[in-house]
Amino acid sequence: MTREMKRILVTGACGQIGSELTLALRERYGHENVVASDIRTPPCAILQDSGSFEFLDVTRREALEAIVRKYRIDTIYHLAAILSATGEKNPHLAWGVNINGLYNVLEVAREHDIARVFVPSSIAVFGPETPRDPAPQETVLRPTTMYGLTKVTGELLGAYYVRRFGLDVRGVRYPGIISAETPPGGGTTDYAVEIFYEAIQHKRYTCFVREDTVLPMMYMPDCIRAAIMLMEADFSRLRHHTDFNVAGLSFSAGELAAEIKKHIPDFVCEYAPDFRQQIADSWPRTVDDRAAREEWGWAPQYDLPTMVADMLEQLRRKLQA
Repeated sequence: MTREMKRILVTGACGQIGSELTLALRERYGHENVVASDIRTPPCAILQDSGSFEFLDVTRREALEAIVRKYRIDTIYHLAAILSATGEKNPHLAWGVNINGLYNVLEVAREHDIARVFVPSSIAVFGPETPRDPAPQETVLRPTTMYGLTKVTGELLGAYYVRRFGLDVRGVRYPGIISAETPPGGGTTDYAVEIFYEAIQHKRYTCFVREDTVLPMMYMPDCIRAAIMLMEADFSRLRHHTDFNVAGLSFSAGELAAEIKKHIPDFVCEYAPDFRQQIADSWPRTVDDRAAREEWGWAPQYDLPTMVADMLEQLRRKLQA
């Protein structure tokens, strides 16, 4: 059932994960073999200049199908989605993009003999009834946000396509993603990116979650590795498919601020929780990722000190440029 990936389409390529994953895939598989697509203009020229780019609204099935035919796509990384905080402001849009868009991707993949589809899930699938430290691989999934609801639906729909149609659909439950390349995109864990910009530029940040709020996080290099490792794994080793817990690092907002302060001694962080605090409180503090470790060899490479040091170095270089 495992087939070689040769012609790859990335949807949502202008987003936080998509922009860096696209470049990593081009380096790995050849720039001419990875097509980036998004409903937005690329935030940086390199995304458009380093390979093919197509404007795509994933809710328009015929447009998606045309790109698959044009480039003879055999693998899709489907990253187009409305995130948690934005989804609460516009739940109808979140449903339309996250569910109808995914259904289009799966149906086009099924009809056009796509070898493999990557559909990321999220810790947003967990809810208040989920054990929080750690969240098990197999557990209660009763999220309290539209984003979380769409991600549970996506996991189940992807698993259905594996069983019913033999389509190779894979996905991980990403924690909050921290990256220096792309600005935050409307997620509840965005404070962990915003804080670096404000620390460098203004030496002061007002955090929208409490100081003691602990959430699972992951540094972008580990995020990219997780996606590629899972997609390259032998299908016969996988007992799970669309719902792998993956852990990177867990810390409180206060611990992150304290680590940044080691590098920027006059940095001051204040706390003013808003509506996102309630979302954060419904998510786990840590996740149990033994299934990912056992089935495809997952292990993160960054901890809090190494992530903060590298993030500050990368972001300073970017802001100076």
